[in-house]
Amino acid sequence: MGEARDQAGPPTGRTIELVLLAFAAVLVTGALILVEANQEQTLTVDLLLIGAAYLALLVAAHIAVRRLAPYADPLILPAVALLNGLGLVMIYRLDLAKADRAVALGNDLPTLLWPRQVAWTGVGLLLFVGVLWIVRDHRKLAAYAYTAGFAGLILLALPGVLPSSISEVNGAKIWLRLGIFSIQPGEFAKILLIIFFAAFLVQKRDLFSTAGRRFLGMELPRARDLAPLLVAWAFSVGVLVLERDLGTSLLFFGIVLVLLYTATERVSWMLIGLSFFAAGGFVAYQLFGHVRTRVQIWIDPFADFDGAGFQIGQALFGLGTGGLGGTGLGAGRPELVPFAESDFMLSSLGEELGLIGLAAIMVIYLVLITRGLRSALAVRDSFGKLLATGLAFTLALQVFIVAGGASKLIPLTGLTLPFLSYGGSSLVANYALVALLLRISNAARAPLPRRPATPLPPIAEAGTELVERPS
Repeated sequence: MGEARDQAGPPTGRTIELVLLAFAAVLVTGALILVEANQEQTLTVDLLLIGAAYLALLVAAHIAVRRLAPYADPLILPAVALLNGLGLVMIYRLDLAKADRAVALGNDLPTLLWPRQVAWTGVGLLLFVGVLWIVRDHRKLAAYAYTAGFAGLILLALPGVLPSSISEVNGAKIWLRLGIFSIQPGEFAKILLIIFFAAFLVQKRDLFSTAGRRFLGMELPRARDLAPLLVAWAFSVGVLVLERDLGTSLLFFGIVLVLLYTATERVSWMLIGLSFFAAGGFVAYQLFGHVRTRVQIWIDPFADFDGAGFQIGQALFGLGTGGLGGTGLGAGRPELVPFAESDFMLSSLGEELGLIGLAAIMVIYLVLITRGLRSALAVRDSFGKLLATGLAFTLALQVFIVAGGASKLIPLTGLTLPFLSYGGSSLVANYALVALLLRISNAARAPLPRRPATPLPPIAEAGTELVERPS
């Protein structure tokens, strides 16, 4: 058996991880070859550069996990690597199409995005290794919970109060732009807030579990215990108003609700929270034009197809063109959808990979999320359980919001698909999130330290016992 084993412990799973990473590298390389064959009818040096950079980053990540978290779940990193690689392939494919279109129209060549995405992947993996290196025991994060919560709230609220010249892009105030440097601080704020809420709920679990009055068979919480939920609700509505960002608002409030439910196992918290969010959404629809526009193009995007509904309308045409099996990598026209490489990455993949390809991508996300939740079940401490649940649920909710928006199940939000979409902030922050999940899974799967056996007294020092012969 090639499985690496500790002499006294269970298999680490690192060999399985290495084999799966190699499989991901083969799939991504094959996808790149298909893209170039369909787009350029030849193979270029760029393909070798992308493939070599991707492989080098995967090997570095595997070595870091092998040394820093040897018992970590062996499926999490390969799932992330495959999603990251497929996103890189589609970004490269869109770069080729946009360059060809610019040449045909006589315009200047657009800026290539794939080198930036490779660079952001490298930065993300540096942070990934840094988190594994610094956070040797996830339980120590609980000691910094209030600091993390304070920093998370500042990062989340900062773009909303800064001038639009350095915080607004395409109508949403979610950026910090300082010269050539720009980030979305909300992507990092979500991790800090999860750490805070996990530690806070562990400390105050009894308070939130105290029964109040019964209504329709449910035990409602006491009115004075609703304060944290009201604060979270007010903050999420504030994000919606100040930053005009429905996705971050929904993501933030959803994390609070799920952690509350996980800590207390009471459905009443979920129902009360959803009622608060529905009330906030109704008020926002009545007061703010950008919210009404999102709802109107969700209900009927073709009513204003040449205006506000163009993006979602084109995305729906792309998904319809892809059908069951897709047009094939490099053979569709996903570049016709505005922001096809970021907000509408799902429709780009759906057009060229079809429903079958999208289902396969959803299965990869499902593997990643369920392995995170499995770590939450297996880890022994309450803080680790809530932290892993919050991190895994964040990925699940973000995928649902983006997939629902691109397929017109829910209004568009502006979030990006984790690891697939173009964007440095999302990619770097999610690699930090995955590093924490691996750290918790390492604690869950690592063997318990052996207790030293009680030494037996030497026979020379044993007391003398008088044994009577039976009569």
